[in-house]
Amino acid sequence: MKVLPFLIKFSPGLLIFSVIAGIVSGTASTLVIAVINDTISEISNPLTLFVWLFLGGTSVALLAGLVSRLLLLKLSVKAVKKWRLELCKQLLASPYSELEKHGSSKLMATLTEDIHTVAEALTEFPVLCTNLAVILACFGYLFWLSWSLALAYLAVFTIGVITYEAIARKTRPLLQDGRVKWDDLVDHYNCLINGNKELKLQRSRRDNFYEQELTTTADEMMNVAWGWHKVFAIADSYGQFIYSALIGLIVFVAPLVTFYETSVLTGFVLMALYMRVPITTSVGSIPMFHQADVAMDKINSLNLSLSSLKETDVKSADSKPYKPTEFNSLEFNEVEYKYQKENDSEKGFSIGPLSLRIGAGEVIFVIGGNGCGKSSFVKLLTGLYTPSSGEVLLNNTPIDNSNRDDYRQNISAIFSDYYLFKNLYGLLNKTGDSKVQEYLIKLGLTDKVSVEDGKLSTVELSSGQRKRLALLISFIEDRNIYVFDEWAADQDPVFKDIFYHDLLPELKAKGKTVIVISHDDYYFNVADRIIRFNDGRIIQDVTNTSHSVRRKAFQWNESITDEVN
Repeated sequence: MKVLPFLIKFSPGLLIFSVIAGIVSGTASTLVIAVINDTISEISNPLTLFVWLFLGGTSVALLAGLVSRLLLLKLSVKAVKKWRLELCKQLLASPYSELEKHGSSKLMATLTEDIHTVAEALTEFPVLCTNLAVILACFGYLFWLSWSLALAYLAVFTIGVITYEAIARKTRPLLQDGRVKWDDLVDHYNCLINGNKELKLQRSRRDNFYEQELTTTADEMMNVAWGWHKVFAIADSYGQFIYSALIGLIVFVAPLVTFYETSVLTGFVLMALYMRVPITTSVGSIPMFHQADVAMDKINSLNLSLSSLKETDVKSADSKPYKPTEFNSLEFNEVEYKYQKENDSEKGFSIGPLSLRIGAGEVIFVIGGNGCGKSSFVKLLTGLYTPSSGEVLLNNTPIDNSNRDDYRQNISAIFSDYYLFKNLYGLLNKTGDSKVQEYLIKLGLTDKVSVEDGKLSTVELSSGQRKRLALLISFIEDRNIYVFDEWAADQDPVFKDIFYHDLLPELKAKGKTVIVISHDDYYFNVADRIIRFNDGRIIQDVTNTSHSVRRKAFQWNESITDEVN
């Protein structure tokens, strides 16, 4: 059971105190049953002492049980909250390339299903502790009544628990397989939601997706779930059999072996009946803890623990705030990045070695065919990828894990797969409402979006409008370097012209450096430099000093088409 060390890690003192309270509750509960047993044995002469013992024991049992459970519940919910935030912190601190490797479906399944499974086990743990305390105290009373009969009782009970656990362990491979199938199912759910338009437009794709992907995975998930539930059901029935065997041992077998007083036998029977709920509840929680173990193994398999990171390049919230200095230059010296393959024998795509220098106030267009390395170059430039070899320098200062997070604070980027946050997170403090309103007018969004209490009124817009909104946020970030990955690809001619002829020159006039990935050869004359990629390498880096740059651009695009073909 991995839940216990997890709770010990968060608050060992509170855990110990709550367990002690549980033991007190269990002892008091046992005292109540003992009083009932003694009273039954002397029913003709009930003593006032027994009444007071009964009332006192019941009160202590209820109060101590409540205290124990509330303390453990508080510990559990705090542990779950802390763990959730810790996992989110680990995601923020993990290398971006590592998150790409796992994929959004696996990460989302972990953040939802795995944490939920562990949370359920943690909230069940207080009940388990209370029940175990009751069982322990009851056995103490049984040994006081008759150590020989209690020993036999304990032997049968122990054999039952051990065999139940042995049967339950058979489900471990099924639980692990089911967890893998859940990853596949979440991936299909994402396809169902994100690809809904395409599924509606293509009937054969929709039908095949439903039958071959969704139905097949759901069937596999059902079969695996049936497998582990079947084993748990068998184990549960076996547990009921063991419990019946305990009653039979007391009532039928024990009197045949030796003589026991009626008070002893009635005491054992009362204890057996009283322990039924704690025992069945405790044993019944075993499947939940097995599922929690599998969930924790799955989380650990992502290797997102902060301790597993050699050195994170994300600084903590309490680090000294970084204030970008004046930007002079950004240099790549023989920079190379290699994508890791799961199979080391397979050769993955690599970019580089790259050597170039980017100066302040430059507008640079990056061009090339699909898959030539443009987006990978942008991720290296923005510090999302750590170079496999070579060196990146900002203002002649080498960038490594110790300052990469500070380096990123110089850059504002709109990626092709950008995410639009509704909350501006204090950005208005830098620019003020008037500047935001100015950009809303310039980008044609005044009748679509407003800013209220530091938040955008909506982000549910068309794809072109969302990109313009992302551009607004990028502008108010006011960084030294701007990166736009095919921003104008889905803009109408009016806003495409505004982007290239108004906004880019405006950024350049402010001394900003702009990197634009673009296929819009009509606007190549806006660039100061044009860098062309092919097969992960820079094959041309041309300074725009000629009036014939547009003609060259057409020639480049023709050659890019040839490369693709």
